[in-house]
Amino acid sequence: MTGLLVDAAALHDELASARPPVVLDVRWSLAGPPGRDLHEQGRIPGAVFVDLDTGLAAPPGDGGRHPLPDPAVFAAAMRRAGVAPDRRVVVADARDGSVAARAWWLLRHHGHDDVRLLDGGLAAWAAAGYDVETGEAVAPFGDDGPPGPRFEPLVPGRMPLLDADTAAALAREGVLLDARAAARYRGETEPVDPVAGHIPGAVSSPTTSLVDASGRLLPADELRAHFAALGAGGGRPVGAYCGSGVTASHEVLALAVAGIDAALYAGSWSEWVVDPGRPVATGSDPG
Repeated sequence: MTGLLVDAAALHDELASARPPVVLDVRWSLAGPPGRDLHEQGRIPGAVFVDLDTGLAAPPGDGGRHPLPDPAVFAAAMRRAGVAPDRRVVVADARDGSVAARAWWLLRHHGHDDVRLLDGGLAAWAAAGYDVETGEAVAPFGDDGPPGPRFEPLVPGRMPLLDADTAAALAREGVLLDARAAARYRGETEPVDPVAGHIPGAVSSPTTSLVDASGRLLPADELRAHFAALGAGGGRPVGAYCGSGVTASHEVLALAVAGIDAALYAGSWSEWVVDPGRPVATGSDPG
């Protein structure tokens, strides 16, 4: 994969061009405030808010807290935001890309290759001194999207996916990375899901370890070294999961920057623990 990231300066220049990219504001936090409120308080000029819970996920249930959305629902959300097959897209969140990467992954999964993550998010944009836009904003188009070619989801998708069974097998036979905080992996705390611990055989790789102090992804060589230390690379099959499949998308993106293809377990821990018969490991050892 190429062209995975864009920095604030390059995006600023592109937005002033004759064919600016569509910028998707994907801010979201489990603890709040709502992303739409943040969007209206200040955003990259022209950016369109996309709601994680309704546009980038199906309702919670047996598939976890953020199951993959129905392709038609996702495509309609993208078209309302102005996404078209011939239009470059940039996705952004507050800082480290751990939420916006879900939109990056879904667009890639459904056939839109020209999509990049704003490295450092809105924090990097503000730190560069660029203007922000405020006030109420709505999606600029209806479900059919802008005039011209219509974005349609590619089904089945193009990004590799895991379910509970294949995730368990990968943890035994390859490398399954757990993108959650290390304390959640060890089972010392679980603030969201009803069971604490990790998938047996999985290796801890918190997404916070993949970015620097400003929220930008580490350079590719540092990411390669990080993943190599965990056993990923060299042709071994690799996958990632988290609490609900959101920050694991960021892990997959970081792996791609490092030149490593990886599958996403979209249901992640919140789906894994739905079945009380699935095993759970605790402690620092993969188990």
